[in-house]
Amino acid sequence: MPSFPNNSSPLSLSSSKTQAKFAEKMQEMEHKELERQAQVFALTQGLPYIYLVSIPILPGPLGVIPVEDAQRLKMVCFDESAKEKRVAVLDSRSPEVRDYIAALAEKHHTTISVNIMSATSLEAVLKLYARLPKITEEVAGVAISEADLAKYSEGFNDIRKVQEALKNITLTETLTALIAIAMQSRASDIHVEAEEENVVVRLRIDGVLHEVALLDHAAWPKIISRVKLLSGLKINIADRPQDGRFTIFVKGDKVDVRVSTLPTSYGESVVMRLLRSTSAGLSFSDLGLSDYNAALLKKEIEKPNGMIVNTGPTGSGKTTTLYAILNTLNSKEVKIITLEDPVEYKLKGINQSQIDMAKGYTFAAGLRSILRQDPDIVMVGEIRDLETADIAINAALTGHLVISTIHTNSAAGAVPRFLAMGVKSFLLAPAVSTIIGQRLVRRLCPTCKKEIPLTEEQKARAIEAVSKISPVSGITVDMAGAHFFGPVGCEACYGLGYKGRMAIYEIMSMNSDLEKAILADQVSEYAIADIAMQHGMITMLQDGLLRAIEGVTSVEEVFSVTE
Repeated sequence: MPSFPNNSSPLSLSSSKTQAKFAEKMQEMEHKELERQAQVFALTQGLPYIYLVSIPILPGPLGVIPVEDAQRLKMVCFDESAKEKRVAVLDSRSPEVRDYIAALAEKHHTTISVNIMSATSLEAVLKLYARLPKITEEVAGVAISEADLAKYSEGFNDIRKVQEALKNITLTETLTALIAIAMQSRASDIHVEAEEENVVVRLRIDGVLHEVALLDHAAWPKIISRVKLLSGLKINIADRPQDGRFTIFVKGDKVDVRVSTLPTSYGESVVMRLLRSTSAGLSFSDLGLSDYNAALLKKEIEKPNGMIVNTGPTGSGKTTTLYAILNTLNSKEVKIITLEDPVEYKLKGINQSQIDMAKGYTFAAGLRSILRQDPDIVMVGEIRDLETADIAINAALTGHLVISTIHTNSAAGAVPRFLAMGVKSFLLAPAVSTIIGQRLVRRLCPTCKKEIPLTEEQKARAIEAVSKISPVSGITVDMAGAHFFGPVGCEACYGLGYKGRMAIYEIMSMNSDLEKAILADQVSEYAIADIAMQHGMITMLQDGLLRAIEGVTSVEEVFSVTE
């Protein structure tokens, strides 16, 4: 008598097989019905249908949509090329799905091809996510500890000692040492330039370049490879310019470093610009304005509309002034949007947008979009053309406070510059409320500065400039009893005699006489300046000399930046 396991009889085994086949058949029919429904839905939506169960999907396209988003939106990416990414969804009608697809196209700068799939395909693809490698996000950066700063800048009280500081360290430590020394000496840029005999290292401190060290040509390839590796540049490319960035992490601060490489006759030149996040936190009071100018500017920025224009050459501190104004105006009651090229510092509570010329996202195009966002205050990084100027002026005339910059040598020079662009005088006069001109001067080191006599030429120029200060300003100066100071150099200022910089300003507020002059086409820079001075404007030269009399800077420094 044959025996059957588990007391099963031939009849029961036959019945189990029949049930299994029946269940398999039913499941197959159910899958076919799901696929049929997906095909019908695809037809109604005018979209292609895709069956993903039997299609091999690579990790690259699969990783385009994170698993959490794929599960929530019931959407996956199954294929990609240089020009498009192909996604499959259960329901293309979902507003959230549509928004996500639009964001995906924006993020990857590519076309998104949408397909319809069934729940069976979705389930099969979701299982593939388990096979994806776990990617740990890395931040390209150099972690500089307080110990590093102390180690590489130990005994460093003179920029002429950088060469000594770079001795007896390995090549891999050289970059960290240069960054530490640059930060210790408050440098804004590190220049490393290949020349015929050596590689020269220069630091830009308070706007002035100082040669601080010479490196051996043989060591330079290894150092520049380290720079490129950190900043995401291609190591094997040395015959074309490249741009990148990395981050320095120090206690209490994060410093973004913009890196630029340029091929030269003797090798690549590298410039690293240090952008400290603390620079973006300046308040209105940190600008170093005189009491007179501070009162003028405070009154102007409190106006609900109009245009405030900042002028000056590149590197004159215009962006810092604009950020300080924005920080002062920033509150929960107002919406502030900026349009910049590029966004250098992130400002909390402010919407910042960066232009992209390659994609047609210009200042003019971006400004149009910004005005549809219902802002109270708009900051436009720079007015370069008539189209941008017209939009900004119309925004100022329709209830917005617009803050921007323009490249001219003085506040008065901004008016003829606008008119030369093609701006209508009858729009410019009522739109502009204030024009600011500024330059940066170095501050004397308070530890080592000493009183010095002026030369006869300096004294004559200073007396002439100060004598023209308008009585309307209420400022009087006794030049006979004035004392002036000059630089010496000590450990506190690393032997430079100067420590830090400040801006000197001229603030031209619009008034009825200026409006009449603009409308009457009496718009030469000198005529505008004369009218502004009659109404109390202090020129940059006069403001600088007043600060020199206070002992904050030197007369020589003021003359050098205002000539």
